[in-house]
Amino acid sequence: LSLSENAVLSHRSEAAITDNGLIKFSGARELAARIITTFDVRKGRVDPPAGTLSGGNLQKFVIGRELDRKPGILVVNQPTWGVDAGASATIRQALIDLAERGSAVLVISQDLDEIFEVADRIAVISRGQLSEAYPAREMTAEKIGLLMAGAHEIKEASHAARA
Repeated sequence: LSLSENAVLSHRSEAAITDNGLIKFSGARELAARIITTFDVRKGRVDPPAGTLSGGNLQKFVIGRELDRKPGILVVNQPTWGVDAGASATIRQALIDLAERGSAVLVISQDLDEIFEVADRIAVISRGQLSEAYPAREMTAEKIGLLMAGAHEIKEASHAARA
């Protein structure tokens, strides 16, 4: 699909995009242009097929498309993987802004810098177990490393043994 058609995938019920189930392509092109501008999506021509973008530019477009919807809940996995530093900063700030407007944002990432920048609470999955979520301001890379090594399993086992 072209970028304007791709933009409609998440925005299909908005009045600027559809009318009685029919796509308003002028609205779709405006939406795609807004996402392209906001997230600095580099493309070779006007409204190219999404598959012709580089991986990083496609990631910026898809993240931009979803963030533009201003969802009440957003789950993202590796949101800045494969994008340049400028795009990474833009995406991270957009996630923070979305959360500050009241949306629940769950960021799954292996990038500790990203986690510390965007998270207000941090939990770790280790060996299929989810740790308690801790306030980000109390966490350090060392504490996250201990949780990754299973420290939360020891704590849970000792609570279970006492009970």
